[in-house]
Amino acid sequence: MPDTAKTDTAKTDPIHDVPKGMDQLLAIMRRLRDPDTGCPWDVEQTYATIAPYTIEEAYEVADAIERGAMDELRGELGDLLLQVVFHSQMAEEEGHFSFSDVADEVASKMISRHPHVFGDESRDKSADQQTRDWEKVKAAERAAKGATGVLDDVAVGLPALLRAVKLQKRAARVGFDWPSTDQVLAKMQEEAAELIEAKDQLGPEEVVEEMGDLLFVMANLARHMGVDPEAALRGANAKFTRRFRRIEDALAQQAKTPADSNLEEMDALWDAAKAEEKSRLK
Repeated sequence: MPDTAKTDTAKTDPIHDVPKGMDQLLAIMRRLRDPDTGCPWDVEQTYATIAPYTIEEAYEVADAIERGAMDELRGELGDLLLQVVFHSQMAEEEGHFSFSDVADEVASKMISRHPHVFGDESRDKSADQQTRDWEKVKAAERAAKGATGVLDDVAVGLPALLRAVKLQKRAARVGFDWPSTDQVLAKMQEEAAELIEAKDQLGPEEVVEEMGDLLFVMANLARHMGVDPEAALRGANAKFTRRFRRIEDALAQQAKTPADSNLEEMDALWDAAKAEEKSRLK
């Protein structure tokens, strides 16, 4: 039989009387974090323990967008919003700021960075000009915070590939950049040769360093070619996953697994999957 006491308690919990939307979500988080009546797991969390979930949820949002899964996107955006609410609740408990402060700050920032929309500046400007104006406003904001170095406040915790692009963009603003893609391609070839030399003649530490240099240049090449390297790599990951599953399916029809196969057979199945995909695109 159902536990009617628990059911009745759930129906009469004051949380159900809070208007749905942000008010209810904020009330839920306050309740979850309550030391006496909340969830022990939520109570034990800190900024550091929640941060990995925040990053993960951001990537799941990007994944849903990449796949055009709008029903999933709605849920993933909710999960990401929950992360903001969670961090804000912990900050409010410590007397730092509240969720309302977070919303107010970003609203003020958006107003100040769009004087052509919310101020008296002309809206008759190109997207490039708006981007340059945006960068000027952000530079002034960084200076106000005491961040005087060109590369100051590029977050260390960003994924390495994304941070590489941001560092390069920041340096490019002051003219530290190759003027043409051909020069970046030449640098890529140079770094690839140095990696080969390190592999053949040097030790593991040098190999790691040269690999990092090559990846850094590849990120720069993507930037010069107008390609988002994170998106490009996500696409490559999805393609690899899709084609490898085709290999597994083909082997399963023979009552085999990849472990029962060999590189030659799997390579042939990979080529077949690749050819099939290309034929569908024609």
